[in-house]
Amino acid sequence: MIGGAAVVATIACLAPLGGVALAAESSPSPQALASHSVAQSQQVALHRLSDGLASTSAQAGRWIENGQLMVAVVNDPEAARVRKEGATPKLVKRTMTDLQLLLAKVDKAARQERGTGLQSWGIDPVTNKVVVRARASFQQRGAYGAIRGLGDGVQVVTVTTNLQQQSGEVNPGDPWWPGSESNCSVGFPATDAQGGKHFVTAGHCTNDANQAAYGQSGQANKLGTSNVGGTHSINAREGDMGVVDVTEAGWTISPAVNTWGQPAVTVTGSADAIVGDAVCHSGNTAPNWECGTVTAVNQSIDYGSVVIDGLSTTNACSEGGDSGGAWVRGDKAVGLHSGGNSSCVANDPGNSVFQPVNEALAKWNLTLLVGDGGPGDPTDTQAPTVPGNLRSTGTTSDSASLAWDASTDNTGVTGYDVYNGATLATTVTGTTATVSGLSADTSYSFTVVAKDAAGNKSKASAAVTARTQPGGGDPGGRTFSNGTDYPIRDYQTAVSAIRSTATGPANSPIKVTVEGNHTCLEDLNISLVSPSGRWYYLQRYGGTSCHPLPASKTYSVTSTENAAGTWTLRIGDNGPGDTGTLTNWSITL
Repeated sequence: MIGGAAVVATIACLAPLGGVALAAESSPSPQALASHSVAQSQQVALHRLSDGLASTSAQAGRWIENGQLMVAVVNDPEAARVRKEGATPKLVKRTMTDLQLLLAKVDKAARQERGTGLQSWGIDPVTNKVVVRARASFQQRGAYGAIRGLGDGVQVVTVTTNLQQQSGEVNPGDPWWPGSESNCSVGFPATDAQGGKHFVTAGHCTNDANQAAYGQSGQANKLGTSNVGGTHSINAREGDMGVVDVTEAGWTISPAVNTWGQPAVTVTGSADAIVGDAVCHSGNTAPNWECGTVTAVNQSIDYGSVVIDGLSTTNACSEGGDSGGAWVRGDKAVGLHSGGNSSCVANDPGNSVFQPVNEALAKWNLTLLVGDGGPGDPTDTQAPTVPGNLRSTGTTSDSASLAWDASTDNTGVTGYDVYNGATLATTVTGTTATVSGLSADTSYSFTVVAKDAAGNKSKASAAVTARTQPGGGDPGGRTFSNGTDYPIRDYQTAVSAIRSTATGPANSPIKVTVEGNHTCLEDLNISLVSPSGRWYYLQRYGGTSCHPLPASKTYSVTSTENAAGTWTLRIGDNGPGDTGTLTNWSITL
């Protein structure tokens, strides 16, 4: 919590037209409303401060503590700079590079001991260490000695519980049923470029291809289909995330959330959580919603049957059946419930686990369904600035990818409308979009309009013209590309997906061409993830000097994969002070 006030938990509603409300209504006290508003405003202010504070090689992570943005720094000049910007520095002895190198050694040892008592491992900025959580039985394993031998930069914490991916019984709330299996929880609603309705949820709830999804137990009240084509679910190292298509008549999706009698909330966007964030989650298992604090991010979690990277942990409790449900920070979507302790332990930092939602949205090129957060401020009449530098970043025979510079606004930009001529093509929350369903070898004119929470809209951007590729440009139909720009930022992962329609087995070797710019190739982990979830490392980070990423670099991958499905390129930046952009990549299968 921040300032001792709890933030209200929410879950995106998915309800049949004409259906009954699922949440009991009550009237919160004025004191509760005021406390909620103060906590939300304070957390928003801290994240704005963090967003404006540039990362440097002298920093080793940041977190929220006692209502302050804390930044780990390794020297006094950086401490003075951080303090001047309004954050609170904490002097530490290990740089982020030092921690990343330790983590790589821990990861290598840990992956040899799966299912032997390990629970999780990752960097903890608060202690300036790599923290490994494991049961006492792990001390009998060879990896325990290897990890302890890495020095005081690694801390092994003994736990008494196991993490598990959760399922459960039917309870009032917002459940959905994958086929005849036990229920999971609805995550966040989203749309595709054609306006199709979906919601994102947990991958271990959507593992079966083309499985009917129901809104009622007993395979009743069908709402759509889970994991369409077998390419819309991941429960592997890449993540725990999946998609349900909402296709049945009478069902609609909404950004309005179920606050269980607390102040009304509408999801207005998505965000990435940091340590110390006050977050809440809601699922269909009583007590339905619980709040807590983010205790770690970018953790590797061992569920026994699978190890998943990039997950976040919290001290909030959770129950069976909550899987896939919504994690929120105020009115921002941050995660999808992945798992939790086999039994909840009060204030345990590993009670619950969530998958960052932005990764799921990016993987399947979905746009989070958002609202304006309420009627808006009637006194706000200032429109956002016009989106700048609209540009085409790539085309195929039936799509065009666009990017632009962000608009600014006195209260904050909530989204962008992308127009194909005079027709609204799509709405997004970020500064990139792909417009699909176009004709081959045809010129199109696009503009973008920014909007804010009060409903104010900017003037249209300058138009950009993009011409789609001629049909049949790839005679064998075996080369696919994605020309959308993705920023490569310090200690973050750029994720770009390509949908292959090629049939039969992929050629071996597979050819992957990466185009972009970055000032330090040695900082980058570049990986290809196949439709089956298998990872192929194209480049591993490491080295004592930096060389720029070539403008175009081709890798060969030996594979026995089938060609059809979604192939994903992941570029992780593991060093400070260097940034770049993935501008295009292609795969020949």
